[in-house]
Amino acid sequence: MSVNPTKFLRDVRSEAKKVTWPTRRTTLVTTAAVLAMAAGASAFFFIVDQAIGFGIQTLFGL
Repeated sequence: MSVNPTKFLRDVRSEAKKVTWPTRRTTLVTTAAVLAMAAGASAFFFIVDQAIGFGIQTLFGL
């Protein structure tokens, strides 16, 4: 099996033309959704951690 750099570059260029990039609005909406989910998850785990800590303190009287 031989490697032909010219054919490889042609194939890369052909595949690169098929790529569709998201619009600026799509990128911003997706980024906002990811940040909102990360904030929601961190708030959820903070509340659960505080509840468990309170339960342990109450149980053992620390």
